[in-house]
Amino acid sequence: MPIMDTRELHDCRNAFAETLEALADQDANIVTVVNDSIGSSKLGGFRSKWPQRLVNVGIAEQTLVGVGAGLANAGMIPFVCAASCFLTGRALEQIKADVVYSNANVKLCGMSSGVAYGELGPTHHSIEDLAWTRPLAGLDIFVPADDVETAAIIRHVATNDRPAFVRLSRMGVPSLLPEDYQFEPGKAVTLREGNDISLLACGVTVCRALDAAERLAEQGIRARVVNVSSISPLDQQTIIDCARDTGHILTIEEHSVRGGMGSAVAEVVVENTPCRMKLLGFPEFAPTGSPEWLLDHVGMSVEGIVDAAQALLK
Repeated sequence: MPIMDTRELHDCRNAFAETLEALADQDANIVTVVNDSIGSSKLGGFRSKWPQRLVNVGIAEQTLVGVGAGLANAGMIPFVCAASCFLTGRALEQIKADVVYSNANVKLCGMSSGVAYGELGPTHHSIEDLAWTRPLAGLDIFVPADDVETAAIIRHVATNDRPAFVRLSRMGVPSLLPEDYQFEPGKAVTLREGNDISLLACGVTVCRALDAAERLAEQGIRARVVNVSSISPLDQQTIIDCARDTGHILTIEEHSVRGGMGSAVAEVVVENTPCRMKLLGFPEFAPTGSPEWLLDHVGMSVEGIVDAAQALLK
C-alpha cells in the first residue's frame, strides 16, 4: 500500500523568490530576466518592488540568455529564469558560448524542472537538462532537495562570481535539512548512515530515498542515504566512500538515466572503486500524467526504490 505523506510540503520556488528578494534588498546589482515567466518563476513580488530591475524579453529564450550575459558584463548579477526545458533546450548555444565559455556571472534558474509539468507532456518535461549542461566545464550545477537547501544555494550563487545553473521544481517536498544548514559546493550530504547499500538522490527524489531507507530498515537492510545536490562540482570522495563501504550504489533522480546525476556517479565509480550499481530515472520519453504518477510509473515510488535496492543486493 502506498505511503500517504502527511508532512507539510513546500514549493521550492517560494524559497527561491523569498531569498532572492531578501538578497536584492541588500544588493542593487541583482536583477532578473524572464521570458513571460514572472508567475511561474514566482517573481511577482520582485517586480512590484523593483520593476526597473526585471527584464521581460518575451518568449525568446536565446535572447533571454544573451541579455543575461550582457547584464553580467555590465557588472550586474542577473538571475535568468525560465522553464528548465526551454531554458536549456532552446538556448543551449547561448549558455555554452555567452555564459560558460565567456565566464559570465549569470545565474541560470531552470524552473519546473524534471516532470513538474507532467500533464503537459514530453514537450514540457525537462529530463535532459543535466545531460545538456553537465559537460560544460566551468558551469556550477545545483539541484536542491528542499526549501531550506534552495535558499542556501541561492545565497551561495548570489555571492559567487561563477556561472551557475540551479534546477528548481514546483513539486511539493518536505523540509529535510535543518534551518541552520550551510550549503557547500562540491559536497554531498549524508542524511542517513548505513553499510549495506547507498541510495544517492537529488532534488525531489531525496525524500523518497529517505522513506525507502526506513522501509529497508524494517527488513534489516541498512541503507545509506546521500543528498547529491552539487552535481558540478561533484563530491567524488563521498561517492568513492559509498562504493567502498557498501559495495552497492542505487542512484535516484528525476532525470533521464542517460547523462544525469547517476551517470556522473557511475563515471567516478568505474574509474576508482567499481561496485554493483543501478540507475533509477526515466529510461525514455515520459508519458503524460501527474508528476507523482510519472515518478511512480518508472519505479521511483518508495516501493519501487525498495524493490530496486533489494534486487541490487541479490
